[in-house]
Amino acid sequence: MKSVHYDVAVCGAGVAGAAAAISAARQGAKTVLIEKQCLLGGLATSGLIYIYLPLCDGYGNQVIYGVSEEMLKRCVEYGPFDVPEQWGGPQGGYPGCAEAEKGRYACCFSPAGFSLTLDKMLEESGVDLWLDTTVIDVSKNNNAVTALTVFNSSGKIEITSGCFVDATGGAYAVQMAGGKIHRSPNLVTPWVIEMADDPSFFHFTESLHVKGRWDGLMGNNSTIPVCPDCSSGKAVTDFVRQGWQFIRNRYDKNKTSEEKKKNYPVHLAAMPQLRKIGSIDALKILKDEDRGQCFEDSIGKTGDWRNPAPIWDTPYRALVPRDVDNILAAGRCIGTLDDAWEVYRVIPTAAMTGEAAGVAAAMCADQHITPSKLDVKRLQQTLAAVRKNA
Repeated sequence: MKSVHYDVAVCGAGVAGAAAAISAARQGAKTVLIEKQCLLGGLATSGLIYIYLPLCDGYGNQVIYGVSEEMLKRCVEYGPFDVPEQWGGPQGGYPGCAEAEKGRYACCFSPAGFSLTLDKMLEESGVDLWLDTTVIDVSKNNNAVTALTVFNSSGKIEITSGCFVDATGGAYAVQMAGGKIHRSPNLVTPWVIEMADDPSFFHFTESLHVKGRWDGLMGNNSTIPVCPDCSSGKAVTDFVRQGWQFIRNRYDKNKTSEEKKKNYPVHLAAMPQLRKIGSIDALKILKDEDRGQCFEDSIGKTGDWRNPAPIWDTPYRALVPRDVDNILAAGRCIGTLDDAWEVYRVIPTAAMTGEAAGVAAAMCADQHITPSKLDVKRLQQTLAAVRKNA
C-alpha cells in the first residue's frame, strides 16, 4: 500500500476542517485535507445551510475573530448577499437574513458560492486537497494515532502525519481509533432549493429560494419527527428519506403542467442534515452550567447564535479526546453536550474551533509532541497573533 506523509492531516472539509487546514498551512505545516464528497463546506453547503450565523453576542459586541471572520467576509464573493453595513459591508447592502436586520454580525450566502470561496482559500494557503477520498481505518501506536488509511480511485493509501484533526462532524476518525463518542437525537429538518412564486423564508431572487421546515415545508405538522440515535446506516437512511417525503408532499399537489413550471425542486441536500451526530469524550466536556464561565486554557469565545446571552468560553481541553492521543477534534464534534452542543454546532463557532485545532496541530507536529503535551499558553499567544493580523 502506498504511503505519504504530512505534518498535519485533517479529516472532513466542512467549515471546521477547512479552517483547521488553512490555519495549519499558514503556520508552515505541510497539510492535507481529506473529504469524501466533491463539494467543500460540509453541512453549510451540502446541507443547504445558507446563513453564516453571528460572530457577536447579540449586544453589539464581536466575540469571534480570525479565520471565522475572514470566512464570513468572503462567503458573499459568489452570491447576491453582502456583509452588514454596520460591520464593514457596503452602504445599503443586502445581508439577506433576519439576524443582520437585528444588528448582528451575520449574513446569508449561496451554498455553492461559499464552497468555491473555501476552495480559493485552501488554494491560497497551499493545502493539499484530496476529494472523493474516504477514511476507512485509523492506526495507532499504543494510544496515539499514527496513520489514516484512505480509499479513492487510486486504491488504498496510508497517510501518516505528525498530528491529526477530526473535523468529520461525527467524530468518525476518533471513533475508528477507539475513542468514546456521545450521541444526541436529531430533528428531521428537510431543506430544498426550489423555483416558486410564493413568499419564502429565504430567497436568492423572487423565484429562486430555499424552503425549509421553518416556513411551511413540513405543512401544518406540529410534531416534528425525531431520529433518537442516528449512529447506524439504516437510521441515517430512514432520516434522509423522511425528509424527502415532506419535500415530495410539497410538489405532489402540482398536477398541471402550469403548476409544475411555477413550483419545482432545483437541488436537494447532498448529505444527511444531522446537526448533532457525535461529540468526543473530551478532557473537558462543555455543559449547560459552563455558560458564562472562564477557562484558563481558552482558545476562543462564542455567543449564542439564537439570542443575546452570556458568552461561552472554549477550553482547549474540549478539543482533546480523553482516551485517544495525537488527534484533535474541531467543529460539531468537540466535547459538548445538551444545550452547549446547540451553541457550538454552528458555522462561526465551528470555524473558530477549527482554527484553534489547526494551529495546535501544526505546533504539535513541529515540536514532535502530542496535543495532550502542548503548552497551551504558547497556543493562546499564537492564536492571539493570528487573529490580530487576520
